[in-house]
Amino acid sequence: MSQPFEDLQTTPTAEELVDKAFSRAARAGRAKDGLDAQQSMLQTASNIASDNLENVVTGWPDFDDLDPFYYELADAIMASNTTGEDAPDIGGIDAVRQHLSEVGWASRKTADIRREYAERLASSDIDTATKIRKQAFARIADVVEEVEDDLAAVGAARDDLKTLPDIRPDEPTIVVAGYPNVGKSTFVNAVTNARNETASYPFTTTEIRVGHFDDGHIRYQIVDTPGLLDRAPEERNDVESQAASALEHLADGVLVLVDASGDCGYPLDTQLALRDDLEGRFDVPVLTVCNKADRSRDVEADLYMSVTEDENVQGVLDAAVEAVDYEPELPYDGS
Repeated sequence: MSQPFEDLQTTPTAEELVDKAFSRAARAGRAKDGLDAQQSMLQTASNIASDNLENVVTGWPDFDDLDPFYYELADAIMASNTTGEDAPDIGGIDAVRQHLSEVGWASRKTADIRREYAERLASSDIDTATKIRKQAFARIADVVEEVEDDLAAVGAARDDLKTLPDIRPDEPTIVVAGYPNVGKSTFVNAVTNARNETASYPFTTTEIRVGHFDDGHIRYQIVDTPGLLDRAPEERNDVESQAASALEHLADGVLVLVDASGDCGYPLDTQLALRDDLEGRFDVPVLTVCNKADRSRDVEADLYMSVTEDENVQGVLDAAVEAVDYEPELPYDGS
């Protein structure tokens, strides 16, 4: 299962759509004469507007079919104004559903206008037909402009979601958490190819790291999430808290790295308080890992390692795999 929003096409603005519909219609009209030209122009303009509006709607995945991880993450992102002060107010998933519903209405309405005015054109003389066609064009333009704000909101939502990191909820996933500078990224880099797999959540200023490793012919996903699980819950804003909640649907196991030496700049009791919160939040195995154990082991932990000294790094990874205890679904053989 890949990122469900990566194939979303650019959403046209109302102005772009009206210009496209009428310019194509003018071209179609020049290819014919008399009443046929007016009928061709009406059909072309209506089809361009209706089809493009419909494509905006059908290009989106069904939100109810999304994995819970992507559902909550998309809801959090769309609820935040991530594209600047001048960005439209997108709202969460429910708001985007309504925007898409309005765009769908506009698609149907432009098709209705074509049918209504096509009947009137068929029985008109050329002068009257020209006036009728112009009336139809004005109504089509009014309908498209009526959903101008809806198109803008859908377009902004698309821009935010299209570049989400390709995290795959169907793969067994280990989430790495802990305060900054405890060695999370160094650990993820050491056990995976994560250096080449980085992406940013739209509402964070740092990049997440998504890496993979194989164990027993099973591909595991390991995720480092700076900006989400690297500080106390009360320090997260509402959007970050919801995104952190989305990770609860993703994780099959959590490694909480702590630094007993204090070199990370955060007191050990503060680090352990974060660990306690994550243990209460995630309904999966949560292992406490003391990193930089070559400097200090002065903490009760499930595992001790030093990434910089390459001490027990593989042991920590093996323990995480064992805790996840993933069993792949085998194809049904009919027996």
